[in-house]
Amino acid sequence: MQGQSADGASVSAPAPTGRALVILPLLPGETSTRQPQARLAEAVALAEAIRLDVPHCEVVKVARPDPASLFGRGTAERIGGMAEAFEADLVVIDHALSPVQQRNLERICMAKVIDRTGLILEIFGERARTREGQLQVELAALTYQRSRLVRSWTHLERQRGGFGFLGGPGESQLELDRRLIAERITRLKRELEEVRRTRGLHRASRQRGDTPLVALVGYTNAGKSTLFNRLSGADVTAQDMLFATLDPTVRQVPLPSGRTIALSDTVGFISDLPTQLVAAFRATLEEVQAADVILHVRDVSHPDSEAQKADVERVLAELGIDAENDPRVVEVLNKTDLLPATARGALGMRLTNQRMMEGAERAVAVSALTGLGLDDLLDTLDRRLSSGWRVMELSIDLADGRALAWLYAHGQVLDRRDEEGMARLRVALDPADAARFETQFAAG
Repeated sequence: MQGQSADGASVSAPAPTGRALVILPLLPGETSTRQPQARLAEAVALAEAIRLDVPHCEVVKVARPDPASLFGRGTAERIGGMAEAFEADLVVIDHALSPVQQRNLERICMAKVIDRTGLILEIFGERARTREGQLQVELAALTYQRSRLVRSWTHLERQRGGFGFLGGPGESQLELDRRLIAERITRLKRELEEVRRTRGLHRASRQRGDTPLVALVGYTNAGKSTLFNRLSGADVTAQDMLFATLDPTVRQVPLPSGRTIALSDTVGFISDLPTQLVAAFRATLEEVQAADVILHVRDVSHPDSEAQKADVERVLAELGIDAENDPRVVEVLNKTDLLPATARGALGMRLTNQRMMEGAERAVAVSALTGLGLDDLLDTLDRRLSSGWRVMELSIDLADGRALAWLYAHGQVLDRRDEEGMARLRVALDPADAARFETQFAAG
């Protein structure tokens, strides 16, 4: 398969890593706000994110879950027959499987079987680029792998990215593997504790420098990295692909008032996000907990936008953040360029009415791709970060450049008139900064 590079040259697409069937089991009593076909499409997209060729996907109703194989032998054999017919060497089950169910399905289907958690970990293993990201993903993968050990330490021998769940030499030296994995997990936790300490020092340094932290969160592929690049001028990977970027990044971004924020891009969330990942990415997610403003980026053009919102809010709740009531959370309704004109108009009216009723902006409509609405978003950040500030009327000698520079660096100058050698200023300052100014400078 061929595509085009940015300069128009023909380039070859990466070769597929294998052929996979994708099966979504529907179990009795399960509740989901998503339609089965939308869930199946997401599972296929996850498989394609690591270049798996998916010749067939299917929703399978399970009347009575079998503890031994989830589906029961007859259905499992039918799935195995499809794997053979489609020449698939992998079966992706978009559901959690116990180690026993996974091994039994592999024996029945005569193919490698991987569940949703294993697939997401495989994607993360391939995508992590920074040392911190790799440490976090490896810890999550080994925690998951330790309970299974259907492949022995395979990620040390792989020829591709990922963590070896898609293939390997088989079950050998299991006791040695268990000991090696346990020792490696202990080392990883120590290294990640150092990462947490370093991140804490960086946060403390930013706070001492009066640099507010703004964290981006959202469902994977909601457009966080595109928005991050637009606001910061950075070049973080941004593709129309699930989990296109994993590694946490922080950049300085100026606001209209002249003050600077630290903007942090975080890993994308997804429904049924493996608990191992939430735990392993604790150091990164602490950036969200410590943020002065949390921007929840949503793809409003997606048919499951509301369900995706609920999934993100569930993960935030695990971090102790009540998205509905936490005043730090602002929804960024992204990809408005993909909405029909009538839907865009209705969204604008709804947000205007919401602001009038609540007296605060809880949501901003933007298109990170085209830049539409980004000025409104920056203004909203300015207002959010300035709420609770003191507004001071000051007269500063024009010769006192140090005091004037300090005010512009730490506050928001709302009005200025220069007359009779004095700068007459109306300035909004954080209460702590106002006290510091009064201590450091003689203000008239």
